[in-house]
Amino acid sequence: MDTLHPRAEWESVGDKWFRKTQLYTEVFDQDLDLDNYVVTGAPYAGALALWRDDTKLQEYRPGQSSKPSIDVYTLAGKKLRSIPWDKGTIKSLGWSEDETLLVVTSDGNVRCYDLQGDFSHFSLGHGADNFGVESCRFYDNGMVALLGNNALISVSSYSEPRPKQLARSPEGQIHAWGIISPDHTLSRSVEVLLSINSTVYVVDATECEDRFLDIGPFSHISVSPDGQFVNLYGRNGTAHIISSDFRERIFEHNSDSNTPPKYVEWCGSDALIAWEDEVHIIGPGEESSTYIYDSTRVHVISECDGARLITNDFCEFLERVPLETIQVLGHASESSPASILLDAVGQLELESPKADDYIQLIRPNLTGAVDTCVNAAGREFETYWQKQLLKAASFGKSVLDIYNSDDFVDMCETLRVLNAARYYELGIPLSFEQYQRLTPEKLIRRLLSRHEYLLALKIAGYLKLPTDRIYVHWASTKVRVGSEDDDTICRLVVDRLSGKPGVSFEEIARAAYHEGRHRLATELLNHESRGGRQVPLLLDMEEDELALDKAVESGDTDLILSVLLQLKKKLPLASFFRTINSRPSATALVEASAIREGDNTLLKDLYYQDDRRVDGANVFLRESLQQPDARTAVDKMALAAKLLSDSRETSFEVHALKEATTLLRMQDSLDRDLSDTFTGLSVNETMFKLMRLGYNGRAKKIQSEFKVPEKVAWWIRLRALVAKRDWNEIEDISKSRNSPIGWQPFYNLTLQAGNPRLAAVFVPKCTGLEPGEAIEMYEKCGMRIKAAEEAVKQKNAEAWERLLDAAGKGSQEGREIERLGHAAFKKN
Repeated sequence: MDTLHPRAEWESVGDKWFRKTQLYTEVFDQDLDLDNYVVTGAPYAGALALWRDDTKLQEYRPGQSSKPSIDVYTLAGKKLRSIPWDKGTIKSLGWSEDETLLVVTSDGNVRCYDLQGDFSHFSLGHGADNFGVESCRFYDNGMVALLGNNALISVSSYSEPRPKQLARSPEGQIHAWGIISPDHTLSRSVEVLLSINSTVYVVDATECEDRFLDIGPFSHISVSPDGQFVNLYGRNGTAHIISSDFRERIFEHNSDSNTPPKYVEWCGSDALIAWEDEVHIIGPGEESSTYIYDSTRVHVISECDGARLITNDFCEFLERVPLETIQVLGHASESSPASILLDAVGQLELESPKADDYIQLIRPNLTGAVDTCVNAAGREFETYWQKQLLKAASFGKSVLDIYNSDDFVDMCETLRVLNAARYYELGIPLSFEQYQRLTPEKLIRRLLSRHEYLLALKIAGYLKLPTDRIYVHWASTKVRVGSEDDDTICRLVVDRLSGKPGVSFEEIARAAYHEGRHRLATELLNHESRGGRQVPLLLDMEEDELALDKAVESGDTDLILSVLLQLKKKLPLASFFRTINSRPSATALVEASAIREGDNTLLKDLYYQDDRRVDGANVFLRESLQQPDARTAVDKMALAAKLLSDSRETSFEVHALKEATTLLRMQDSLDRDLSDTFTGLSVNETMFKLMRLGYNGRAKKIQSEFKVPEKVAWWIRLRALVAKRDWNEIEDISKSRNSPIGWQPFYNLTLQAGNPRLAAVFVPKCTGLEPGEAIEMYEKCGMRIKAAEEAVKQKNAEAWERLLDAAGKGSQEGREIERLGHAAFKKN
């Protein structure tokens, strides 16, 4: 193995060191000339998209397809997919953070492809189809398009695209432009830098600001991945590196070239300029580090911590040498503790006693040296140096009495994952920094999009991450592309996934359904344990009754109601009722929901379908009570009576309804004739009101119509006469010989109404009174003499004495009472 010291190929720009690591060789076939292609790469060592450059003449090669296509490769040159293209002129290709390929056409249509070839699409709108798209810039989850009329259209999310036009840009030719992603702006919205005339304008969602520069125009504008710096490359070959807020000029670099560069990009936070076969890392003045590529064009893809250099033969990673690496392997690192620790492990392998001497030399700084070696190991691509640095760290921590090995263990796990991802057959050469930003979960997602299920499972198991998404993705792919019959695939999927925690058979079934394999989807859904996941797909599959059964089995009333609501909207009413009739719980929920919401129409239809006549009649009755006019209420009651008329069991209810209907009609007539309100009153109340108003004949008619008993009619008449204080009528009645209700009610009501004189008239007519009761009745009327006469008549001496004491012996009334008593009682 070549163990050439890493720093042998380092290059310096000022006080910074840079290194270029060759990741893969013989990347592309010789038949594929990258010079003729537009190349764009996904962030975090993602896939490459190649599209033939229409501005260049293509060499005819026999056997090569002439149909245009977008070809997707790994960085190691493995072809992942070819996407045929006949949808118009492509103006821009880009990638999102989750490795979605964005294809933008000249008429403003955008297609979002995953690595399976599936896509979604949307239109930029805002006149893009009329003015055309000139170019686009992409960031993690969004993009900005420049139209032919200088309008800027922003899309902040590909999953829910809502194209918005940014503030109006100034008039004039746009020489170059770039964007600052929302993650790096104070406004949290994308900002666009436009080179117009000699200055730069900053455009966001609401305003356009002039930065008042006088060093333009610029042929290229490039913003660093961290959003802190901007490279303004002038037509005179001078690069102006400034802060992204335009407050500070970092440095200027003169490239001494009149040839416009192909790329003005960034290597992490360091400016990079590339021509056809040269790549320059630039610094102040004329300082630069130059990398020459003989007879081949190089393509540059910026990363958060470096830049990928792609040619037909090589895939390389250019980066600033990390600080930990410089401390261990740098030119001036011989005296650093980490470097001495690395030398110590070399001496240990030679079984030299110098190993212990080195350890003793750096013992005060040994913990820091171990940490530095661990971190430096993570920054190496060569496994040889990874192992050497980890050996040094292991040797150092074995000497320490106390050392927390968590970071060491984590780094060992991380390097195993990174080395597996970097393997040429997979071709995802992530750096340590990129891996930390991407996260292991998103790396696994990328493995799934490449169908690398075994490696994904191993990594997930190794890092103790959930595996359910891996199994579901595998099964979904199996049902989409598997050539076996439905039963075989179902059995294979169920056998493989049974007992796996968190696995959703609903997602797999949905994939089968979208693939047109309905029977397979139904079979797979039977293995989904969560009813809430089964039901939506069953509804989509038109399996309405099965969806309702699954919802009922779940016992979730919200889910059942949701299904019923969808079925009611979807099915004819008769079909809907037929569906729920055999399911009592569903019927009960429909009924309860309709009652709660006051949906009488649904209730009447439901009761009619179920032949529940009494319940249906009750609905009509409730409606009749809510009607503002009597005629409509009568009609509702008539309908209720009609529903009940065919059953012998409801004869009483039918009779009651007919009487209520008759009463309403009569009350309606009274309302019109007497200009008063009778509607809503009972029979007794109607008679009472008529009698009180003096319409005794009409009251008699009501009594006759509804067969009101005579006693009830007398009671009503008495209350009405008392209410209107018709004492003469009551006195005339007192002259009658008999009263169906007796005379005591006349006494009580008249007395309560405040006419004791008239009330006393009824005392002699009262029969069946208890002894002494007549005396009390006269006494309540304030007639003590009459009471005394009654006491004398009943020979009730005790009552007589009580009356005498109450009246007072000296008063006239007392003397009269005393006189009445002397005639009947002997006094001592």
